[in-house]
Amino acid sequence: MLFPKKVKHRKWQVTRRNAKVLVKKTETRGITLANGSYGIAATTQARITSNQIESARKVISRTLGKTGRIWCRVFPDRPFTRKAAEVPMGSGKGEPAGFCFETYAGKILFEVDGVTEALAKEAFRKANSKLPVKTRMITR
Repeated sequence: MLFPKKVKHRKWQVTRRNAKVLVKKTETRGITLANGSYGIAATTQARITSNQIESARKVISRTLGKTGRIWCRVFPDRPFTRKAAEVPMGSGKGEPAGFCFETYAGKILFEVDGVTEALAKEAFRKANSKLPVKTRMITR
């Protein structure tokens, strides 16, 4: 699992998440292919946990085999908190449970190179089932 070595703040404040605004919001950075020939880009907004990123990376790696090269363009640096099971309401914020990455439409999540388009498409189809966002495949 991915997580930062050191964080300035253990718990982040909750951001505003108006659904009407989030539907229209798009990324401005990380929207073009930088390394590979094929990429998988998010088309919706979501928070992707480090477990989900690692699961998608593993399935892409297994599908491509030894021939392909993978680049992960996202890193989970946002901590999220969770209260323990059966804890009553009140008594403050929960303890940090892990790290996530907040993505918006247009952000490239993974890139691959050195494989055929059909193999890359199959790898991204499998990875899409591991991620909480809708995605599309893009080519150079």
